Amino acid sequence: MFFAASNIPYPAWLNPGDNTWQLVAATLVGLMSIPALAVLYGGLVQKKWIVNTMLMIFSGFSLTLVVWVLWGYNMAFGPQAHLGATGSFWSGFVGKPHPILSHLSEQGQAVSGTNTLVPFHFPTSSLAYFQFAFAAITPLLFLGGLIGRLKFKAWLLIVPLWITFVYCIDAALMWGGGFFAQKGAVDYAGGFVIHLSAGVASLVAAAIVGPRLKRDRTTVPSNLMMVAIGAGLLWLGWNGFNGGASYYAGADAAAAVLNTNVATAVGVLTWMAMDMVFSRQKKPTFLGAINGMICGLVAITPSAGFVNGLGAIVVGLTASTLVWVSWNYLSRVRPFSRVDDALGVVYTHGIAGLLGGLLVGLVSDPGMIVYPAGEGPAFSVGGWFYTGSFHQLWEQFLAATWVIIFTAVGTAIIFFLVKKLVGLRETDAVLEVGDLAIHDEEAFPTETFAERVNSLGR
Repeated sequence: MFFAASNIPYPAWLNPGDNTWQLVAATLVGLMSIPALAVLYGGLVQKKWIVNTMLMIFSGFSLTLVVWVLWGYNMAFGPQAHLGATGSFWSGFVGKPHPILSHLSEQGQAVSGTNTLVPFHFPTSSLAYFQFAFAAITPLLFLGGLIGRLKFKAWLLIVPLWITFVYCIDAALMWGGGFFAQKGAVDYAGGFVIHLSAGVASLVAAAIVGPRLKRDRTTVPSNLMMVAIGAGLLWLGWNGFNGGASYYAGADAAAAVLNTNVATAVGVLTWMAMDMVFSRQKKPTFLGAINGMICGLVAITPSAGFVNGLGAIVVGLTASTLVWVSWNYLSRVRPFSRVDDALGVVYTHGIAGLLGGLLVGLVSDPGMIVYPAGEGPAFSVGGWFYTGSFHQLWEQFLAATWVIIFTAVGTAIIFFLVKKLVGLRETDAVLEVGDLAIHDEEAFPTETFAERVNSLGR
């Protein structure tokens, strides 16, 4: 075997600090899925659904990565397919699907419609993995609305189809230099692309799949300690989620991390206060505090680097208050009262993401510089409170409207297609048993697996 050796200079465009932060941030985002969501959801569901929930999360994560490197990344962030006239909606609709598996793709400088102002200082591999972690968590979030009845085989088809035909298109339009990005709509780290779409998908999918067994809808969480661990990992992992979205290890990344934590803390305290003052029990609850935490995290996501600290407080307070009201009162009216969204994804992600994205048009501070890398013009966003103009709010509204309608229609089509192919629900007999019937495993067995196999005469 022969090895070619040559003296290749270190790329001038590669900044070790930016590249390191991007890889660390991507890893933090990945940890939000595995193990954070697996542990969080596992603690919230009944014991009989823990294994099924964890396996859906790990398999969904894996499926998304395979789709991402084979065609998804370039659909979202690659060269535009230009399906219509230049400047039209269809021209900036989606990128050309092709893989990123060659040495040039992996080690070459990252290039995308998202860096029209400043070039990336890291290779495509870093950007692709960071954005994969964003893509992967989105179907895992809407899985929260379907726990306890979705057929596992259906899930294995739903994830690649939904990532390809819903997520990649939304990402291209908002982040990949597509139509809404060209019009001026912004989404710092995924309030629309990830959380609003996950909330809409959860509501639509849960309506199509149908509710859990009646007795399964009234049971308490299996393990609040697991919930605490998962929620803590989710909170701190969000530092990579929002801190990495600036693409540079600069001042804006630091501000985004601080703003994220401020909004989240305010969200926790606001939900607790609402529970203590307005709930029937007049008591603070741990699960309520976790809902407030998620509201703060989700709502600050589209604006983390665009708002100052005061804006972060406004975002956390507004989102947690309005989602608390929605959770307690909107859930009583149709269509919400008719849909079994198991973990309330439409509220804590859908509504919180919508509010956060619209608040960009109100409280974004034009003094917050997004790309302080010393190259090219500075980029910032000005909300109505600072500029007196509703232009940004209007662009945010148009983008949100698209995400809601397109995600709802796309999700419905995919679920009805999968229903025809393999079905969507497990049988009632399987639902009564849960993990043992589907996977022949359980999270907390009362006897060893070997003894159980013996007793069944296998």
